[in-house]
Amino acid sequence: MLNKIILIGRLVADPQLRYTQSGIAVTNFTLAVDRPFTSQSGEREADFIDIVTWRKQAEVCANHLNKGRLVAVEGRLQIRSYDDQNGIRRKAAEVVADQVRFLDRARDSGSDHYESADGPPEPEFDDIPF
Repeated sequence: MLNKIILIGRLVADPQLRYTQSGIAVTNFTLAVDRPFTSQSGEREADFIDIVTWRKQAEVCANHLNKGRLVAVEGRLQIRSYDDQNGIRRKAAEVVADQVRFLDRARDSGSDHYESADGPPEPEFDDIPF
């Protein structure tokens, strides 16, 4: 069986970092992902997908991402159930990210490299010898 999702989109708001009672970092953010077609009125539509990152990756995302940044997210779809404040059973779909790659530069950063939330910066395209 396979549960794998790859998304590229822009953050609709700054990531929200919090810690579990046992001290594990968790960050949530929403990604706007354009649909591959236009509506009948000719406008491009987007899906807004909730993303969850954990541990070190959560801290990196919270510290280096902000609204409008372009990222690639690779992970798995998770559906969870919960009871709302009125006792009604609800379901929520979210992507639990295994990897988050920063596809653009931070606006106020002096960095010349693309970043990744799971490893060293990616080389610039003009550094590749072929």
